[in-house]
Amino acid sequence: MLINCGRILMLGIWAFLVFNLIHPYPKPLKYFMDVAMIFMVLMHGLQLVLLKSTQGKDQPKISGWLQVRIFLFGVFELLAWQKKQPPLPKK
Repeated sequence: MLINCGRILMLGIWAFLVFNLIHPYPKPLKYFMDVAMIFMVLMHGLQLVLLKSTQGKDQPKISGWLQVRIFLFGVFELLAWQKKQPPLPKK
């Protein structure tokens, strides 16, 4: 339930940031939104790269659609993905 609320919140934030690219806000806010967009792209891209690099060779590859969802929703999609993963075997 809360993960879905987070996903909706992230879609709203992305929409707010992309709207600034299409129809720029007034000058001081425009620069802040540009920096926020760059920061968001970098952080979500970094999350995706780190997840892909920590995947073991014996684990299945992450699908393209899941990669897009992780990039868009960030930590909310990672939490949902983590819940679906089978528990690790005990040694």
